[in-house]
Amino acid sequence: MQERRRQERIETNEAAYIFGDGSSTRCRVVDITDHGASIELPASAGHNMRDRFKLMIAKDSVERNCRLIWRSRTRIGVEFTE
Repeated sequence: MQERRRQERIETNEAAYIFGDGSSTRCRVVDITDHGASIELPASAGHNMRDRFKLMIAKDSVERNCRLIWRSRTRIGVEFTE
């Protein structure tokens, strides 16, 4: 498969939260770049993901706007947007 990412992702293991509709879901960022991330979700959350939401990594409390790019059973890939 051809690599389509703009830059290589850095592996990490950071606690985070997805929110935006009055609720939040705890998740884990498994890799990240300046442009996007791969996120591991609880098994029940993956099929209910909206197309756009906010992500906050617990250690830095920075909120990032996200657009859902791909999904699998317990992981999603997102692009950071303005």
